[in-house]
Amino acid sequence: MAEPPSIVPVEAPPAPPEVETSMSEPTPKLTNPAPKSTNSSVAGSPQTLLGRTVVVQGQLSAGEDLLIEGQFEGTINLDEYCLTVGTEGHVKAETRARQVVILGSVTGNVAAREKIEIRRTGHVVGDLVAATVAIEEGAYFKGSIDIARDDATEAARDVAAPSTSRTND
Repeated sequence: MAEPPSIVPVEAPPAPPEVETSMSEPTPKLTNPAPKSTNSSVAGSPQTLLGRTVVVQGQLSAGEDLLIEGQFEGTINLDEYCLTVGTEGHVKAETRARQVVILGSVTGNVAAREKIEIRRTGHVVGDLVAATVAIEEGAYFKGSIDIARDDATEAARDVAAPSTSRTND
């Protein structure tokens, strides 16, 4: 029988030097261009992708979320879904959607039932209409913003208005 091999102790390698990172510099993050908060309410809902090499002209409507990384020109109608224009996306269109997230370039008016977000890499020339509009620092925007109110909110405000005017009597 052979003797078991002898065990020779090995020295541990020296600890790596500590690296100090300034807090003022942003730390790189891997982000999904369509964050979960912008997807439709159904978990795992389908999403269509127009890739970077795709060039499309015409009318576009869909029954699912849409991510555009290529070029699109025309009209987009996603009333119940989310449109995301990726960092490589270039859109020249009149757009209607439930939510719109812009990381790339959009020329044309954008209307969203819930929210429009222009991220810092976004470039928008056109008018915005939505219940909520968020523009990240560093984003480019040229146009007007109209905050759309729910009919219920407007009705409640109209009902409350006369009672407040009576207090001045």
